[in-house]
Amino acid sequence: MEDVTLFNEPMESLYDELSAEQMLRIIFNYTTKIANERNLQRVLILMADMGREMIRADRCTVWIIDHSRGELFTRVAHGVEELRVPLGSGFVGHSIATGKPLLIENAAEDARHNEENDKLTGYLTRTVITVPFVGSDGQIIGAYQAVNKLAANGVFSRQDLEYLKLAASYAGKSLESVMLHEEIASTQRELILALGEIGENRSKETGYHVKRVAEYSYILALGLGFTQSEAEHLKMASPMHDIGKIAIPDSILQKPGKLTTKEYELMKTHTSIGYNMLGNSKRELLQSAAYIAHQHHEKWDGSGYPQGLKEQDIHLYGRITAVADVFDALGSDRVYKKAWELERIIALMKEERGRHFDPSVIDVFFAQLPSLLTIREQYRDKLPSPSELA
Repeated sequence: MEDVTLFNEPMESLYDELSAEQMLRIIFNYTTKIANERNLQRVLILMADMGREMIRADRCTVWIIDHSRGELFTRVAHGVEELRVPLGSGFVGHSIATGKPLLIENAAEDARHNEENDKLTGYLTRTVITVPFVGSDGQIIGAYQAVNKLAANGVFSRQDLEYLKLAASYAGKSLESVMLHEEIASTQRELILALGEIGENRSKETGYHVKRVAEYSYILALGLGFTQSEAEHLKMASPMHDIGKIAIPDSILQKPGKLTTKEYELMKTHTSIGYNMLGNSKRELLQSAAYIAHQHHEKWDGSGYPQGLKEQDIHLYGRITAVADVFDALGSDRVYKKAWELERIIALMKEERGRHFDPSVIDVFFAQLPSLLTIREQYRDKLPSPSELA
């Protein structure tokens, strides 16, 4: 992430006040980046950096209200991990509770100072500015907090307070937009995972199958060079791979023995059914899920179904999900088989390289096998209770 170059200047220049031109450059640089960003963590970093550079603070923190837990939290406190404090705690808690900004010249002498945060971070707070920010409905959703002025006297000025208020007036509405976007994305993830589990549960398959396939797909995608956001997209879409099974009769899904030719042909239609359910959506996520549902049983050599696609004609999402799905299915108990031993699974995956599976995906599979096994252990299926077996 490219930052404004002010902090690459000689240290003594940090004690100079910013010119109007420098201030405008900082504001324009960061507001442009924030407007084009949809990831909450990255927006918080940009907001904190903007506030810090505008008033030349040593650190700037963006606090957000978590109403469900009655806490304030920050993912951006320069130099530390996430912090959480009770809703009314410290300077930031007071500022949010009252709706008023604070300018504190000596934090140690103020009873509202939360010394625990300094103990956790090993950082000494001397002077502080805290400014609450609001969403579009006028409700406070969080606050800026700047700590320790980088100036000869080490004290924030009234002008610094006005500048941070300016940053907060923009940041609140921008943050609200990103939080809404993330809430929608989170809801989509939960819905897709739930729908994926419906298909699995109808066929009495393993409880964490769709979760494991999603995590495996994510690891494989990263290994193939996907960006993190691209890999996350695949992770969100892959749980829908067997959604078409909701239209397959229970007599087939739950049959403990081998399917007849007629039953197998009917089972194979779950791929086309899944595609037809999802393919008409204009949402990119559901379009990706449609490709996966349709093509995760295609094979690299063209012997798969439903279309007999070959090699690069199979969507990469389908090729990745195929490896993830088969790896998990072989290692899980099903109504028609017991789980395979790891050595037998590895042997088959090697054997099917270039036949069932894309060679490049298999190469990444073996390179990432330790991570995949960690995921398998983390989401291992729970044994059913006696009441569930009854």
